[in-house]
Amino acid sequence: MSFKSKVLAGAASLALVGGVAVVGGLSAGAATPSCGHRCVNLFSKKFSNVLTTKPDFVVDVYRQGAKVGQPIIMFQSSNADPAEDFTVSLQGHVSDFITAGLVSPVVAIHYGTPTVNDDLAFEFQYSPNGVNSGLCIGVAATAINNEGVTLQPCGVSAKTVWITDAQNVARGGIFTFPYVPLINGSDTNFSQPFVLTYPQNGNPNDKPRPQLVTQNLHTFSRGQVYDNQQWSAFFGVLR
Repeated sequence: MSFKSKVLAGAASLALVGGVAVVGGLSAGAATPSCGHRCVNLFSKKFSNVLTTKPDFVVDVYRQGAKVGQPIIMFQSSNADPAEDFTVSLQGHVSDFITAGLVSPVVAIHYGTPTVNDDLAFEFQYSPNGVNSGLCIGVAATAINNEGVTLQPCGVSAKTVWITDAQNVARGGIFTFPYVPLINGSDTNFSQPFVLTYPQNGNPNDKPRPQLVTQNLHTFSRGQVYDNQQWSAFFGVLR
């Protein structure tokens, strides 16, 4: 079973966690008007302002560079910045990747057991102005603490796959969509998985721009995941 055979691009809805869309419909819009209905904008709870109608900062490709290894950052939301344009495709359940030998069997303990908990997994492809680049948000090597998140070739390995951590969904995104940690598909740590993380002391206005990384999932004593490891999505052209 090939990696490519699992791609279900163009689905009307990407995922449901607890009955609420995590990433939402593909028909909703994007950062730039030319990206249109095919794109979504990812944002972090750390920089979400519940008093506004849009996130202040969204996931962005540094300097719009469409090349392998280009850092992934967060930048001020704009409908004129193609670096904020991404398309998203459902890649299947974690158990599918385990069967195909693309994800470590240890991930199945918490995330890929069909009868218990079989989370969904996605790729986020950089698509400036709606044109697919063939490059996805991922890591160059197996995820570890502070591994830099960069553009990597889509559909080659689980390093560009992100698993929705359904066990740690937090409702209350600014558009009622929940926040959820995103586990990198190359993860080998089932007790403290490596998730998409914005540097704890960083700010999108800092120079140089802080790069997204993978880090072990961190929670407070009450079990709530740190804000910089919770992600949601904005739909519609950014204004």
